[in-house]
Formats: sequence, C-alpha cells, structure tokens
Amino acid sequence: MSMGSDMYRQQILDHYRNPRNHGELEDPTFSHEGFNPSCGDEIEFDVELADDGETVERVAFHGDGCAISQASASLLSQELPGMTLDEIDDLDRQDVLDLLGVDVTPMRVKCAVLAEKVVQDGADIYRGERAQESTSTEDDE
Repeated sequence: MSMGSDMYRQQILDHYRNPRNHGELEDPTFSHEGFNPSCGDEIEFDVELADDGETVERVAFHGDGCAISQASASLLSQELPGMTLDEIDDLDRQDVLDLLGVDVTPMRVKCAVLAEKVVQDGADIYRGERAQESTSTEDDE
C-alpha cells in the first residue's frame, strides 16, 4: 500500500466518522433521497439554490450506510456549493471516484455514486424533467 493510498483511506474514514454538511436544511429548494439495495445505503440531500434558481448555495445530507457511501456524500457536499444545476448534470461516475481518491471495487461503485445520482435526480425533479419518489442504484450497470 502506498503512502498516497493510505492517506485517501484515512480521508474516507474521517469523512465517514465526521461527515461534512451532515444534517438537514430548514427550508431547502429541493430534497431527494436514494437507496442502494445491494449494500443497504440510504442518503437524502437537501439543496438550497441561490436567488438565480440555478446555483447551489448550501447543501446538507443525512443517511446511513457503508463508509464509502457516506464519505462520498460528505465529499460531494463540499463540492456542490457554487455549482450550477447544469454542472451537477455534468458530474459522472469518475468525478465521484476521483473525489474518493482510491480504487473502488466493482461491487462498491454503487455505494460511491449514490450521492451523485441522488443530487442529479433531485435537480431533474426540481426542474420538472423527471418524476420519481426516490433514486435507486438497483438498475445501475
């Protein structure tokens, strides 16, 4: 194990034990929840947009799950403020894996990308582009 890899593992544990932006927003612009049935992960994101209706001002999340899913949500919650909804749409699996900084086994990729999918689907629902109660990684490849 390299020094860099160990540093990222410590970062994941730190975000899992001390998640950033953990909790709920009092009056979010939108909220959305998602599940990863294969691992039991659950995450809900609250997003408050700025007056322009496009730029993320604040976020909070809460949920339960493995270290990868919760650290991914914590790390993503730090990246979202200042992003536009279009920039959120442009996020992909690799962006989230890069935030984590470690190789994630194929079985754990769904854990890692749950937060990204929840925020993206929540933004789509807010814009009226999608109607669904929750997000699931069940159908992911």
